[in-house]
Amino acid sequence: MNPVIPYSTTLHVKDTCLCLHAQRAARALARRFDLALKPAGMTNQQFSLMMALNRPEPPSMAPVARLLAMDRTTLTAALKPLAARGWVAIEPDTKDKRGKRLRLTPEGTDALLGAVPIWTELHGVIEAGMDSDPHLLRRGLIEVSV
Repeated sequence: MNPVIPYSTTLHVKDTCLCLHAQRAARALARRFDLALKPAGMTNQQFSLMMALNRPEPPSMAPVARLLAMDRTTLTAALKPLAARGWVAIEPDTKDKRGKRLRLTPEGTDALLGAVPIWTELHGVIEAGMDSDPHLLRRGLIEVSV
């Protein structure tokens, strides 16, 4: 006979699992931001990726992948539709011929400029609707993500 996990254990995990609650919150937030950013022609993942490229100097793949908690293969796949739309340029690194630099194009910057007010408004609505302190939530999420 197979061992049985008590249902009380299932309820305990459901009520206390940080990973489960972080995943549920991430999916719910992603759906809201995806819907809001649709008129700008991008998903929330694309918005975050393009914001990660909005730097004084075009970054290499590694720091962008780290920031977004992606491996390089996933980052490469996420960049393809943005490059196909002409929003991101993937260029050789002049200091390291094996590396690539990621640059927002002028069209990508324009698209991002159109999306930032949408993000700002929805982000404000979400924070204003929270009973708990969004700064504490953000700090806790950063703490477990490093």
